[in-house]
Amino acid sequence: MLLIMVGGTLSATGSFRGSVTVPQGLNFVMGDVLAPVGFFSIPTDAFNTEVHVNRFTMDYYDSGEVSQFHSDLSLRDLNGKEVLRKTISVNDPLRYGGVTVYQTDWSFSALQVTKDGEGPFNLAMAPIKINGDKKLYGTFLPVGDTNAPNVKGISMLARDLQSIVVYDLERKFAGIRRPNSKLPIEINGMKIVIEDAIGSTGLELKTDPGVPVVYAGFGALMLTTCISYLSHSQIWALQNGTTLVVGGRTNRAKNQFPDDMNRLLDQVPELIKKNTSVVSDQS
Repeated sequence: MLLIMVGGTLSATGSFRGSVTVPQGLNFVMGDVLAPVGFFSIPTDAFNTEVHVNRFTMDYYDSGEVSQFHSDLSLRDLNGKEVLRKTISVNDPLRYGGVTVYQTDWSFSALQVTKDGEGPFNLAMAPIKINGDKKLYGTFLPVGDTNAPNVKGISMLARDLQSIVVYDLERKFAGIRRPNSKLPIEINGMKIVIEDAIGSTGLELKTDPGVPVVYAGFGALMLTTCISYLSHSQIWALQNGTTLVVGGRTNRAKNQFPDDMNRLLDQVPELIKKNTSVVSDQS
């Protein structure tokens, strides 16, 4: 229990935490994200490590709902050398130098599209507020004079990275396309191809020096609990002149213990024939 309390104190006074949302293909430095939680928080060498997001992908249920997020991350030292690479997901974090990187969220960064073979153009996706918990993102591809006061263009909406809803210049539904399908959609005489959907990964970073101590405390607690269930008995004897006193104690089957002691004493050769007594301590 003492180890658990010590570990909790270390976690409360000496840890770092931070969160970041990073588009696919970009990077960040751990130390720029992590902020101290307590007075005894001390940065480590791992804070100089650069995290590069190689790829962000998502898995889906048959119903179309998102089931899992995956981030392919590379860790690089100050010289740009890759020291570790791992694809993390929810409940499968990355650990390096005392820092743990968790997969916690996602966002839609950009759409990569071509128009009549020109491009590709990277269109930033912006979140759209709606009622409920579901996410919705949108972007706009201007057509014609972009300096005109009432510029028109093609609107695109998406709830995830697997399908894009496209609207024409009159804001009428034009169709749905999947990224990387290479299937063009014709709008007002223009051929639009959605080349790729670029996601952003939501990461949470933590350092917690108290975790090993807490785990050690729980391990010791479990060990002592298991030992307490093991049956053990103690027997001792004291001789005072011609008097012999035999005692004992046990942690299991206390009602049966006196009978077991008597049977045991019956097997001992009788060397002292007088003033022999038996005392049983059932505590």
